[in-house]
Amino acid sequence: MDPHQGAVGIPIHVTVLRGNNLFHRGNKNFVRAEFNGTVLGESARSEGAVGEGVNYNFTCILECSEPGHTLDDLAHTPVVLTVIESLQKEKKQKEEKTCVLGQAVIDLLPLLHGKCSFSSTVVLHPASGLPTESDSRDRGIKPTLEVTVSVSEPLLSDTQLSESNLFTVTVETAFSVPEVWSPGPPSCYVAALQVPFTAEREQILLFSNGELKMSGGREPVPRPKKWPLGPLLAPDAHFIPGVYIETEPSDLEDGDLNTEEDREFRAEAECNKKRVSWDTERRLFMDAAGAACLIRRITECRLWPVEVMKAPQAGGARPVAGKASKAQAEDEIQIPFHGVAYVDLAPLLYPGAKHIHGAYQLHPFYDSDLFMKTKRTRSVLRDSIKSPVAQARPRPPSSVGSCNVTPSKVFDTHRGGKDNKDSPKKTGPQGKSGQAESLIDVELQINTEGQMYADSRSYIIIEISLEKPLIPKRPSEELARRVMELIPPRPPLPRRPAGAERAMEEYQAQIESVAAQVVEQYQQMFGAAFIPGSEPLDPSTQEQRKSQLFGELNCSGKYLAFKEQMKYSVVRIVREKMLRTEAFSQPEQLRAFLSQLYVFLVDEMHVALNKTLTGDVQEVQPQLLLDCSQLGHFAREAELDGDYQLAAHYYKECLARDHSSPSPWFDYGVFHMLTTDYSKAEECFRMAVSIDQSHVPSLLMCGILSEMKEQHEEAGIFLEGATRIDPSSVVTWTLLGLFYLAGENFIQAEMAFLEATKQLRAPLQKSPVCGPDRADDTHSPTQGEREEGVDTTESPTNQEDKPAVEGDDKTRCQSSCEIQPEEGDKANAGDEPAALRQSTNRLNTTIYMESVKFLLKNNALQMAQRALAQELLCPDGGPSSSYHLALAHVQLLRGEYSSAEASLQGALVDNIQNPDIWAMFGHLNYLMKDYGQAQKCYERTLDFVTDASDTHPIYLRLGTIYLQSGEYEKAKTIYLRACSSSPSCRTWLGLGVACYRLGELREAEDALTEANTLENRNPEVWGYLSLICLKTGRKLEAEQSYKFALKFNLSEEALLHEITELQTQVGFGNPCFS
Repeated sequence: MDPHQGAVGIPIHVTVLRGNNLFHRGNKNFVRAEFNGTVLGESARSEGAVGEGVNYNFTCILECSEPGHTLDDLAHTPVVLTVIESLQKEKKQKEEKTCVLGQAVIDLLPLLHGKCSFSSTVVLHPASGLPTESDSRDRGIKPTLEVTVSVSEPLLSDTQLSESNLFTVTVETAFSVPEVWSPGPPSCYVAALQVPFTAEREQILLFSNGELKMSGGREPVPRPKKWPLGPLLAPDAHFIPGVYIETEPSDLEDGDLNTEEDREFRAEAECNKKRVSWDTERRLFMDAAGAACLIRRITECRLWPVEVMKAPQAGGARPVAGKASKAQAEDEIQIPFHGVAYVDLAPLLYPGAKHIHGAYQLHPFYDSDLFMKTKRTRSVLRDSIKSPVAQARPRPPSSVGSCNVTPSKVFDTHRGGKDNKDSPKKTGPQGKSGQAESLIDVELQINTEGQMYADSRSYIIIEISLEKPLIPKRPSEELARRVMELIPPRPPLPRRPAGAERAMEEYQAQIESVAAQVVEQYQQMFGAAFIPGSEPLDPSTQEQRKSQLFGELNCSGKYLAFKEQMKYSVVRIVREKMLRTEAFSQPEQLRAFLSQLYVFLVDEMHVALNKTLTGDVQEVQPQLLLDCSQLGHFAREAELDGDYQLAAHYYKECLARDHSSPSPWFDYGVFHMLTTDYSKAEECFRMAVSIDQSHVPSLLMCGILSEMKEQHEEAGIFLEGATRIDPSSVVTWTLLGLFYLAGENFIQAEMAFLEATKQLRAPLQKSPVCGPDRADDTHSPTQGEREEGVDTTESPTNQEDKPAVEGDDKTRCQSSCEIQPEEGDKANAGDEPAALRQSTNRLNTTIYMESVKFLLKNNALQMAQRALAQELLCPDGGPSSSYHLALAHVQLLRGEYSSAEASLQGALVDNIQNPDIWAMFGHLNYLMKDYGQAQKCYERTLDFVTDASDTHPIYLRLGTIYLQSGEYEKAKTIYLRACSSSPSCRTWLGLGVACYRLGELREAEDALTEANTLENRNPEVWGYLSLICLKTGRKLEAEQSYKFALKFNLSEEALLHEITELQTQVGFGNPCFS
């Protein structure tokens, strides 16, 4: 399908049925229909009373098969209906005189949307200067025409309709134009740009109806858009019905002027400075090949030139005098006030994007700048002016007014055609550079008039929209379905009782059934006494009624039936609850067991009867002493000591208590990320997603691990799905951008970074939920990290961790604040999207540092390094104190201690009073076993007025150092602070040891008892309890504590030796002595 051709063989019928509220003098009038300068026909002369309707019933046919009537013409050109009144002939008058009453326009766009017919009541706009114009405005009555448009079949097939697109350009207003411009001699203000029309053809879109306005307040909003037509006889007929220019929030604008300073300048310019107003919309019908060509061209070069000029009304440009030939004169045409705005069309390649709107600065036009920024070598305005006038097709006279300037119409330029014969041929990279140098050398003079745009800070507001996005956005439902395909949701498992619990429930159910039958039998025998008004039962005869009931049950056989009914449930209890499956060999054992069984069955019978007779009784479940958050806290303490086996035990305990929640699985996966067991980590994260498909942290970690395994499609699904579930999260968008950047998908990476920056700057934005509630914001390094090291697959020198984009001259996308230019594009560095260059001085962080926090918290070191690399390239980031601190954290987790020390030194340069830096210095020295320096760093950290972000590791490690150096009083103070902030077995144990060494045995026993309550499997706690019992003379408790210490594998030789010596001194405490 070629949009330059019509829908062959399908005529369009335009019918004017009736005119209402027409103001005429009672003379005959008729309707003339025109399209694209061609008269389609005229109706018969009709009469009507003044103020009444006129029936025309006039039908004309628009043949799309004609070369001049294309599908693109239907998109941007209306059918113009002109109502003309025939005046009475005067004496000796040969020709009939007519008077134009008004004009109306019909938009044919519905036909390109697949409609076969539509009806409309269009407003008949009075012609300028006629009495009817003022009368209609005074009376508030609008004359209208009733019209219908129809075709025999759709102009486009379903396939063509789905593949085609509508590209719309609206040139609104140029503000702060040069002060030398004045309403003086009539001038023509033109804007032009070139757009791919099909795969082989491009079009120049001209907007030549600009109007200079003096300062006098803002432009009204909303205001109607105009048709790209020449002057009409009815001025109001220029406006497109129902299409308006609306206001747009400044934070949603694209363009060059988006900073706070720019907004202040714009507010001043749009109120008090001169402007040129077009307010014109030009639609371009584009087929699938044209859309593909547009995508390719934007990918090759994101900046598109929109040229402007101001020319005298009589002509558009001045040839250079003194040239030898006409061809040379045409090549050196000088365009007055030639300026250009570079519009960034890359946002149209964002998934789902259909609209860009913004203010773009006007620059003086130079061929060298045009080539450097857009890779183009020809001026659009110069090509349009050089187009031969003879190529314009002849048309009969029309009611559309004439103008001396070039109308807003389309000029076709074929690649490789005659019009482009002078264009340079395609060359290699060396040819391009040589071509650029030649263009610079050819610049013969300075564009003095164009320089006025830069001096006045002129800018033009442009809107570009599409009917369908060039890059479709995957629906949220499809992403959710893909995630479900990758990780099927786990169905909730019904809780089914089994074993002893099920046997007891069956026994109680049988008791309830038998009780209900006995009550029913009792009501049958003595139910008359329960009727209201009857005599109540005598309490003295209760035993007699009981004997009667038993006799009836025995005689009827129900008693034996009840016994048989109960037998199976009793057998189940014996087997499942009492664990008796073999016969008794001794009668005494049988009697003892039967006695025990009888007591148990009677107790359970009472429980069942109480439920039956008193209603449901809510059983009070004993509250667990430790919840999952405390167990997670204990696990992180074990990680801190490098005891990964104990940490895994705590995480498994969390899973056993709450296996149906995603948070324990996520925490367990983060633990495996620390131990670099990525396969088990992925299993845990996938299990969390199977439990909750909308668990964003698990989706992010699944995406990160999938990318590490080079499963890029799955990684994209997980990361994009996370952005749909939590679109206000800075971290989700940033990680998606890092993923796109690694795949060299720079346009979508830019989109993701822009969205992350927008969410970061949102004034009312809530903090994104990046993970489940873990007690520590930053995970402290553990003792085992130095010894185990890190897998080399996460090395920052890997190719997939490149911190910058290399060797691609198509586009640059590096950060949320600025896209890093390449070597060959440094001259174009100032032309990046202005939305990326906004100042963020009011922010104390960047999108990358927010992501680094999440990644370090969850031990995703590879992605954290990539985020830190982007932080270096971000203008609002760079090597700041927070950057060096985060880098040191990564290096510490990798065991790179010398590099971590250098990074911490760099962090101290910018912020010597940051307690987190000194805390990290302490951790570094502690892992290097330089305990003296570690003690100084920890003490300095705690002396600051502001606490570190996580003081718990500081308390534990500083307390350990104090105990090792014999400073027990300081150790006691530190551990008391730790027990007050985050009590655990470790903190109470440290406090108990300090008190024991100080001789405070009572306080030590109390602290060790608290530690034993929180964790009763710690051998050191039992060992020190044994020491206390030995010193206080409690033989039995000393022996029991010693047994438990050995049972739980007390491995500290010094403590074992101390216990043994004390046992020898007191003579008890070891069962071997007896």
